[in-house]
Amino acid sequence: MGRPLGMTTTAILAALQHGARYGLDITQRSGLLPGTVYTTLRRLEKRDLVRGRWEDHAIAEAERRPRRRYYRLTRDGERAFEEATAKLGALGGGLFAEVRNGSKAES
Repeated sequence: MGRPLGMTTTAILAALQHGARYGLDITQRSGLLPGTVYTTLRRLEKRDLVRGRWEDHAIAEAERRPRRRYYRLTRDGERAFEEATAKLGALGGGLFAEVRNGSKAES
């Protein structure tokens, strides 16, 4: 699969695993800066751990906002997330429980 996943990448995968779907949502749920999130998402797409798709123009126009790019984990991404959280053990479990519950967005 390549090099092991770091804490930042694992936090992004955790946000996706637990309901985050587009960049700003992932940023808010993970507590990471937008530049970090978007750069990492592009890298994860290249590694086929995440798949992204642009929403329809009409939806964004109807809501008077820019189009969103929606992301989801691939099977490889799910496996990588499971492996990373297993390696991180208790530390990762506590951190990623916060991401799952959305408490990072409230900090």
